[in-house]
Amino acid sequence: MDQPAKTGKHPRGLWVLFLTEMWERFGYYLMVGILFLYLTDTTTGGKEFSRGMGADVVGTFIALVYLTPFIGGLIADRYLGYIRSIFLGGSLMAAGYLGLALPGDTAMYVSLGCIIIGNGFFKPNISTLLGNIYNKEDLRPLKDNAYNIFYMGINVGALVCNFVAAYLRNKYGWGYAFSAAGVGLIIGLIWLATQLKHVKHADVKKPMQPGDMPISQIFTSVFLPMIIFGIVGWIIPGNVMGSDSNDAFVFACLPVIFFYVNLWRKGSAEDKKGIGALLFIFTISIIFWTIYNQNSTGLTIWAETHTDRQIPAILEGPASSVDMLQTATTEPREVNKADEYLRTVTDSAGNPVKATGADPYYNNVPKEDWPASGSAKLANAELFQSINPGFIVLLTPILIAFFAFMARRGKTVTTASKFAWALIISGLSALVMVFAVMSVPSIYTHKTSAFWLFLTYGVFTVSEICLSPIGLSFVSKLAPQRLTALMMGGWFLSTSLGGKVAGVMASFWDKIPDKMIFFGVITIAAILGGLLIFSRIKSLNQIVKDKTGSA
Repeated sequence: MDQPAKTGKHPRGLWVLFLTEMWERFGYYLMVGILFLYLTDTTTGGKEFSRGMGADVVGTFIALVYLTPFIGGLIADRYLGYIRSIFLGGSLMAAGYLGLALPGDTAMYVSLGCIIIGNGFFKPNISTLLGNIYNKEDLRPLKDNAYNIFYMGINVGALVCNFVAAYLRNKYGWGYAFSAAGVGLIIGLIWLATQLKHVKHADVKKPMQPGDMPISQIFTSVFLPMIIFGIVGWIIPGNVMGSDSNDAFVFACLPVIFFYVNLWRKGSAEDKKGIGALLFIFTISIIFWTIYNQNSTGLTIWAETHTDRQIPAILEGPASSVDMLQTATTEPREVNKADEYLRTVTDSAGNPVKATGADPYYNNVPKEDWPASGSAKLANAELFQSINPGFIVLLTPILIAFFAFMARRGKTVTTASKFAWALIISGLSALVMVFAVMSVPSIYTHKTSAFWLFLTYGVFTVSEICLSPIGLSFVSKLAPQRLTALMMGGWFLSTSLGGKVAGVMASFWDKIPDKMIFFGVITIAAILGGLLIFSRIKSLNQIVKDKTGSA
């Protein structure tokens, strides 16, 4: 057992879970970082989906990935325990990553299903295990700092993985990149298995408390109606929301939303305050998560199609020597099928044949700017997804120091205020992309500078640090004790809805010619959401104070 708190040191269990989570997030962010690119790739062995279909699949995947932690957490709490759940979830996710290397759409969808279910067992329970380690009286003062360190581990994995993905898919192909995600997770599980003695004491199941809702009741009142409504949404004629999967997801959410509204409506006067405040925050947070998940959808499209990814000549040699760059050529080449920018070529009988033309990268590069050599080295689009975790590693200590400084001056930034500022700042990050659209005569004839992606990710990172690490903590402060697990599920539902909305928006990317509208809508929505929270800040702070004794 770890007994280091008297000296102010963190127990070894933190570093065991830090490295386990680092490898797990390495695998997840590697996979999700290239998933859309893989689905829409037409030249190097991808699935050749349309952008709309690719965004639909990615948005649905992200939405479901954030729904399953609710039920996985409950099952671990009451039946399996946390360590068993972590190994079960990790094994399913590793199988899913490795399965994505197999040919065929069936293998792909089964693999994505394994990742979705596996994440439900892994993600909530490793965080709970960490919290249990710090529930000892002498370790509680170190708890917040421990979660900040843990969050850094997540982002170290997210920072490194995209470089591995770029190298492997450039040199060997998509299957090797996805397999690397599985190998990384297996390394994390092996590490945890060899270090179990440092965390085993925290694997304590929570027996049901008076007033807790049995899982059977949760299933019949939440999940069964959700499944039924989802099936109805899938089979109804036509599409209300653009696709069968969108309709199924939206319909499935209706009974869940009704359930949470009912919790508030039937609660006592005291319960209503906490539940009402949480439902208010959950609803507005959907906007934040929509912007957050542009990383895997809209901003991935932007990086691939509208960003100048050409590497300066001085950097080409070192990067090319390790296969870190793609080659784009202006010479005519055959592709597996006509992509949306190339004309469809037909033979004399009118039958379509393989299309030819320059690399699609040059579709919005003026011909006079094409390289005289006929080819250029490009940075992979997924590399831009390392900007956000890089900024998190850089800015987290600075923001923690800033909040501590404000607290010492008697101007503590309350949890509710952090939510409000997070919404406004995330809106400003989307506003950066409005300026990116304005920076060139037309994004359909010219590339924009990579500077804009660095700036939008940098601004957004500030909002993420304000909101993401404290979300579950806010739930634990305000939820009635008997409903804590259910309200945690509400937080994951808002995250899930944000992921789905991001996917729906990206599926309409090619139908919205003016991208200022695309980014402008979420800019306005986020800023208004932040202002709405500020309009209720006094009551929110008072509710938190009444519940915990501090805001």
